[in-house]
Amino acid sequence: MKEFVFKPVDTEGEDTLKTIALANHFNSWMYQSIKPFCTGKILEIGSGVGNISEYFLNDKAEIMLTDIREGYCDELRGKFAGSSSLLGIETMNMIDAEFDLKFAKHFNTYDSVYALNVVEHIFDDQQAVSNCYKLLKPGGKLVILVPAFQSLYNNFDKELEHYRRYNRRKLEALFTASGFSIQQSRYFNAAGIAGWFISGKLQHHKIIPSGQIRLFNRLVTLFKLFDMLIFNSFGLSVITVGKK
Repeated sequence: MKEFVFKPVDTEGEDTLKTIALANHFNSWMYQSIKPFCTGKILEIGSGVGNISEYFLNDKAEIMLTDIREGYCDELRGKFAGSSSLLGIETMNMIDAEFDLKFAKHFNTYDSVYALNVVEHIFDDQQAVSNCYKLLKPGGKLVILVPAFQSLYNNFDKELEHYRRYNRRKLEALFTASGFSIQQSRYFNAAGIAGWFISGKLQHHKIIPSGQIRLFNRLVTLFKLFDMLIFNSFGLSVITVGKK
């Protein structure tokens, strides 16, 4: 796939993030799924409008927020400026040609790095994961959540400028090629597949309808149970945890 032209203002992405912000139960579920692996000093890649950042800050976690877009960073500063455990907010491009020069101060600094629904937006995903490795202390953990199964690629993915979707094997290969050992890898949110397929493939929506998000949010308890019943054997997303 040809590389997308970078947009300083990502209208579709921002609309989607603000729609998902309405889904407090879903965001809490995602947070609880990654929280056990995000300890010590944390760096978030692709903080966006802070949907997940807020949970860490409310729990007084030491966290550095980053995003490739300065507009999002400005929004994060306005939203979280008074947070006592906030380590900072910085613009960071994970495949910057001068990554080692610009971000050397962050190398070997963090106990945990996480990126939720970010890596699929990056053309050179292998380079991005390798640069994550540099940010971590020895023994530190990287947590990545990305969309699962290329067969589900649809209009939503195109509008959000996703280069690809993943399966467990493909995501794990990115980790191991960058020197990580796999700690855990599983699928997440199997029930979300139906809504993603109907709205994105059949109805050709450009962003997730807010009504659909609200309905999904009300049913999160059932969807969590469903994931447990199927032992996270498939899902709309895949989560992998690696150790440096």
